[in-house]
Amino acid sequence: MTADGYSPTSTPAETGSWQAPVADGHLDSTMSVPGSKSLTNRELVLAALADGPSRLRAPLHSDDSARMIDALRALGVGVETEPGDSPFGDDLVVTPRWPLSAGGVVDCGQAGTVMRFVTPLAGFTAGEITVTAHESALHRPMGAMIKALRDVGVDIDDGGRWSLPFSVRGHGHVRGGEITIDASASSQFVSGLLLAAPRFDVGLHLVHAGERLPSIPHIDMTVEALAHRGVHVERPSVGEWIVPAGPIRGKDISVEPDLSNAAPFLAAAMVAGGQVTVQGWPPHSTQPGAMLSDILSVMGGRVSRRGGALTVAAGAGIHGVELDLSAAGELAPTIFGLAAFADSESVLHGIGHIRGHETDRIAALIGELRALGGEAHELADGIRIVPRPLHGGTWRAHHDHRMATTGALIGLAVPGVVVDDIGTTAKTLPQFPQLWQAMIDGDDVSASLAS
Repeated sequence: MTADGYSPTSTPAETGSWQAPVADGHLDSTMSVPGSKSLTNRELVLAALADGPSRLRAPLHSDDSARMIDALRALGVGVETEPGDSPFGDDLVVTPRWPLSAGGVVDCGQAGTVMRFVTPLAGFTAGEITVTAHESALHRPMGAMIKALRDVGVDIDDGGRWSLPFSVRGHGHVRGGEITIDASASSQFVSGLLLAAPRFDVGLHLVHAGERLPSIPHIDMTVEALAHRGVHVERPSVGEWIVPAGPIRGKDISVEPDLSNAAPFLAAAMVAGGQVTVQGWPPHSTQPGAMLSDILSVMGGRVSRRGGALTVAAGAGIHGVELDLSAAGELAPTIFGLAAFADSESVLHGIGHIRGHETDRIAALIGELRALGGEAHELADGIRIVPRPLHGGTWRAHHDHRMATTGALIGLAVPGVVVDDIGTTAKTLPQFPQLWQAMIDGDDVSASLAS
C-alpha cells in the first residue's frame, strides 16, 4: 500500500459506550498482542534520521503510531506500508530525507512520544514547523523540552506559555552541546533528545538535575535502540548521557509485542480465575511491562514461561501490596484494578508523574472506583486502595486508553460496568474490545484481525 493509503489500524476500532463483559467462568486463553507503541515510535524516529532506508517488522498500528507517521511525513520523510507476517497489520518501510522539510503542521493528537520526539527534529528543517495537539493533551508537560531545545540552539516560539502549541524555526542543523534538564515530569524529554542527538553538530552531553527520573526503563529502551543502529551512548553517572555526533544506521527491525498492553489480559486471569497466555514474550526487554511477571507473582498470580510465552494463572487470591512503580507508571492503572479485588490494602507509590499523562490518572482512578462503591485515597506520590464490594455503573475513560482497559478489568467481575468510550483504546490497541471478548470466549481471533 502506498503512503497516502496508510490506515492506522488493520481493523475498525469500536467507539462509544461499551458494556464490559463479565466472565461467567474461568478463563483459558492463548493470545497475541500487537507491537510495542514505545518501540514503534522510537524506531520510526531513528529510521527517519538514518543513513538509509529501514523496515519495521510487526510494528504497532494505532492512533499514536499514525500520529508519528503523519508527523514524519510532514517533515518530508517517506513512510510506506508493505505486507508482513503480523496479523495486526503491515510492515513499515521508512525512507529518510535530508534536510527535513519545513512549512508543515505536526498534530500530535494525544501522543506524548510525538510531542517529545518530533519537536527536536523540527530544528533540522530550514524553515518553520507548527507543533500542536488535541485540546485534551495541550496540558501535557513540555516546558523542560522547550528550554532544553533552546539551550542546544533551536528557535521555539511558544508565546510564553511553555506548552503546546508552538512554532519551531529550523536552521537546517542543531548545534547540540552540554545541557542540563529537569525530566521529573517525563522520561520522554530525555529520550526525545537522545534520539536526535547523533544528528546534532557536536552531539549531546545531557545531565538530568531533577528530584526524580520516572520510567527509567524507557530511557534504557532508547539507549538500546540507538545501540542497535550503531550509536554508543556513554553513561558516566546516574542521570548523565553522552551521545557522539555520527551516523544512524538504516536497518530492518522487528518490533516486540507491547508488554504493557498485555497487562490487563494477564491480570484478567487473577480476577476471573483460570489462566491467560501471551505469546511472543521476549526473553529480554527494556519495556516496563517486563516487570509484570514479578509484580503479578507478588500479588498472588502463578507466573510461568515456556517456549517464548508468558502464562499467568489465578492463585489462592489477590494479595494487597506496597509497590514502587516509578519505573513502570504505565502499569499503575492495571495494578490499581487488581488491587481493588485484593485481600488487603495496597499502596502504589512513585507514580506522581502519571498526573500529567492523558489525564490525571491518580484522580481519575480514585474517582471512578469510588463511583462503583470502592475506596481509594490520593497520596503525595501515589494511591492507597482499600478493597470494598463494588457495584455496576459508568466508568469514565477520561480520553485515556489505560483508564478504559482498567474499567474492562473491573467489569470482568462486577456486573453492569459500562465504559463510556471504549474507543480511547485505539490510542495504542485498536483491537482491544475484540481481543478482550475473545479472551473471555477462549477464541483465537488474532489471525483474522487483519483480514
